[in-house]
Amino acid sequence: MISSCVVLGISGAILTFIPDETISSLNITPNPISTLTLQLLGALYLGFAMLNWMAKGSLIGGIYNKPIAIGNFMHFGVGALALVKIMTKIQTHSEFVLTLTIVYAIFAILFAYVFRTNPSKIEKGE
Repeated sequence: MISSCVVLGISGAILTFIPDETISSLNITPNPISTLTLQLLGALYLGFAMLNWMAKGSLIGGIYNKPIAIGNFMHFGVGALALVKIMTKIQTHSEFVLTLTIVYAIFAILFAYVFRTNPSKIEKGE
């Protein structure tokens, strides 16, 4: 939970507060729609980061906090599928997209595992 929070929080902060610079670094001409789209995406990432941060101490998996687990799994799973699909078509920044694909796939697998397993609560004093 903490690692996904950090990844989403950093991404969200970058996209929210410096969208024009992010667009320019990708060799795309910024315009109001692309800037707004990245800021909204950044807000989404910051929201997920805060959700994960607030839930980091809770039991997650099985029947516990199922909406948090499935929301994260859907985000990372669908994102990983979209990134895999685009990998064959992209010509520029392929190393960035490959890295992002790997990160998304890892988080998708981990959240699928969390969703499918039941956590065991460790008893204190044992």
